[in-house]
Amino acid sequence: MSERRFAMLMMAPAALFLAVLVAYPVGLLIYNSLFEVEMIRPNAGIWVGLANYVDVLGSTRMHETALRTLRYCAFALSIEVVLGLTAALLFNALAERSRWHRTIFALPLMVPPIVAGLLWRFLLTEQIGIINYGLAAVGIIGSPNDIGWLSDPDIVLYAVALPDIWLTTSFVALVLFAGLQNIPRDLIEAARIDGANAFRRFLYIVLPLLRPVLAVVLIVRGIDAAKTFDLIWIQTEGGPRFQSEVLSMNIYQRMVRYGDLGEASASAALFMFAMIVVAVIAYKLIWKPQND
Repeated sequence: MSERRFAMLMMAPAALFLAVLVAYPVGLLIYNSLFEVEMIRPNAGIWVGLANYVDVLGSTRMHETALRTLRYCAFALSIEVVLGLTAALLFNALAERSRWHRTIFALPLMVPPIVAGLLWRFLLTEQIGIINYGLAAVGIIGSPNDIGWLSDPDIVLYAVALPDIWLTTSFVALVLFAGLQNIPRDLIEAARIDGANAFRRFLYIVLPLLRPVLAVVLIVRGIDAAKTFDLIWIQTEGGPRFQSEVLSMNIYQRMVRYGDLGEASASAALFMFAMIVVAVIAYKLIWKPQND
C-alpha cells in the first residue's frame, strides 16, 4: 500500500465523523433556512428562497442583538486576555514553584456554566447579593439596593459577562503559559545581556513569539463567547427589555417561543458564516504564519 493510500485510510474515520456529525447538520440547517417551516408541521415546508435571510437582516431586534453580542465578546475577551496574560507571565516567572498556583487557578474550569451562572445570579442580586453588601460595608455604595447588576439595562450586559470571565480566564492563562514555555530561553538571556529591560524583552521578543498562541486564544474564546447561551439565560433570560439578549438566545427565541424554524435556521446560518469570517480575519491578521 502506498503512503498516500495509507494516509487516506487513516483519515477516513475522521472524515466520516465530520460528514455525519458536522456536514449533514450544517447542510440541513441551510436547507431549512430556505423554507417557511412551522414547528407543528416540520415536513410541510413552503419554499421561500432567501426571504428568511431578508427578514432576518432587516430586523431591528436582530441588529441590536448582533451589536450586543459584539459588545459582550469585546468586554469579556479583553479582560480575559489581560488577566490571563498577566497570570501566565507570573506563572512563567515562578517556574516550577507555580505548580500549585496553576492548579488552584484552574479550578473554575471544572464548574459547569449553568452552575456558575446560578452562583453569580445570587452574588449579584441587589437585595440579597453578597457583592452589594460588601460594597456597602466598605462605603463604596450607600445601600445594598443602590446597584441593580441584573436589573439595570445600562450595566446588565457587563454584569452577566462576569461569570464568563471568572470561568475562562484560567483557560486563557494556561494556554498562554504553555506558549511562554516554548519561547527559547537563550533569546531572552541574549536580550538581557544586551541591556534590554523587562518591558522591551516582552514587547520585542515575548509578544511576537507568542502571537500564534494569542491567535488561537482569541479565535477559540471569541467564538465561544459569541455563542454563550446558558450562562446568560440562567441569570436574566435576556432581560431586562432584551438588554442582555445575545444572538444564540435570539435564535432560540425564534425557534422555540415563536415556532419559526425557517427564520431561526437563517439566523443560525448567518451567525455561522459570520463566525467563519471573523476566524479567517483573526488568523490572517494575528497569526500570519507565512511571515514567520
